[in-house]
Amino acid sequence: MTSVVSDTADAVDLCPEFSLYLKHISRITVSVALPHLKTPGKSISNWEVMERLKAMVHPEQFSSLRISKSSMDFLRFEGEVENRSAVKRSLAKLEGKSIKLSGFTDVLKIRAVEHKADFPTRHDWDSFFRDARDMNETVPGERPDTIHLEGLPCKWFSVKDGAPDRPSEAALRTVFQRFGTIRNVDIPMLDPYREEMTGKNFNTFSFGGHLNFEGFVQFQDHTGFVRAMDSLRGMKLMFKGDDGKAVACSIKVTFDTTKHLSDSSLKKRQQERLKLQELEKQREEQKRREKEEEERRKQEERKQREQEEEEKERRREEKLRKREQKLKEKEEKKTQKKLKKQQEEEQKKLQLKISTEERKLLLAQRNLESIRLIAELLSRAKRLKQQQQQERRRLEERRQLQEDELRRVEAEKQRTLELQRRERQLRDKLLGNLLKKSTNTDDVHLDLQICAAQNQNQRRHTSAATKQQKRKESEADGGRRERSRRRSRRRSQSSSRSRSRRRSRHRSRRY
Repeated sequence: MTSVVSDTADAVDLCPEFSLYLKHISRITVSVALPHLKTPGKSISNWEVMERLKAMVHPEQFSSLRISKSSMDFLRFEGEVENRSAVKRSLAKLEGKSIKLSGFTDVLKIRAVEHKADFPTRHDWDSFFRDARDMNETVPGERPDTIHLEGLPCKWFSVKDGAPDRPSEAALRTVFQRFGTIRNVDIPMLDPYREEMTGKNFNTFSFGGHLNFEGFVQFQDHTGFVRAMDSLRGMKLMFKGDDGKAVACSIKVTFDTTKHLSDSSLKKRQQERLKLQELEKQREEQKRREKEEEERRKQEERKQREQEEEEKERRREEKLRKREQKLKEKEEKKTQKKLKKQQEEEQKKLQLKISTEERKLLLAQRNLESIRLIAELLSRAKRLKQQQQQERRRLEERRQLQEDELRRVEAEKQRTLELQRRERQLRDKLLGNLLKKSTNTDDVHLDLQICAAQNQNQRRHTSAATKQQKRKESEADGGRRERSRRRSRRRSQSSSRSRSRRRSRHRSRRY
């Protein structure tokens, strides 16, 4: 399990080339005594207990806190802090204390001790190799010279040019050669035949999701082994990245008890590897033959399928050809029917077009006749208007002449009246003179004769003018009667023409 490290002050160099360090395991074990639950269905929340423990060690913080054991009587937690001084402070805050949970009347007693790492001691390996009957302390691999490492992250022991998730034996050798000369190293997961030889799976995943591996490191002498075991006791592996962030990982370190890197084991694994290689060759040959047989069988099946497909395709094509022939015949019939119908429609359209053109021609002729009739009517109206204007001018001239004649007659009448007035005056004067002078009787008679003659002439002229005026008035009345007769004839002609035009329009609409 990996965890982020914020305090790297107590880190010890392991291999700066690979940014690997050793850091002390600062872990405490906390036991919480549980009360007897009297109410059925009621339980204690582990999460609440963990939160209470975290609150009690504040301002210290657990980098990780997990339940290692749970029973009806107690809960056991394993918590990890940053350094050894934090362990002491956390123990002082937890040891002998008690907590009270919501919903429970009893308090929970807490016991806290520093966690003791499960790490082999010198006495363990000395007694093991001393008491083992199949071990020879003079033979490498059968003496305490090999350490067994588990839980190593693959990414931390990979080379730059290789795969990032594949560890390297050279990297493992470089990291641990600071403790002494290394005789041999082995990473089982790199051997493709190891799983078949041992029946174990060496590709394991840790809790954090990183790919881990196990490895064996064999030192040349016992001193390097002891130095490595002493240095790794109570330590965890720490990796510091280029960005300065550090991550720690707990690893399991034991001494080898299986003679993993002894000459006999190496020879045995080599023989098994050769056997497996030979077996693999045989399997590959068998697979090749099976594959060839399978290919041959598949080829035959493919040929058979191709023949069946060809026969099926031929039948399908024949069926399709017949269907196409039927469709073609049907399409031809449909086309002929459509063509016939189209010809009939075109014939109808042509007839309709001919009738339309004939009707248009008839209408055009009628329009032309109407235009000609209108032009004739307009010309007649124009001539009639000109005649009327000429008649009006003649009448105007005649009226002017009549007016002149009337004025002349009036003037003559006025002159006659003036002469009559003068004649009366002269008569009166003559009568006066006659009364005064009776001697001049002959002269008076002569003057009277002269006046009488003048009056007769005047009356003759007046009667002639009156007759001439009456004749002119009768002529004017005759002209007015002639004009009224002409207007009545024109109205009758226009009404007959309008009736003929209405009859022609009615006949055209009926057509």
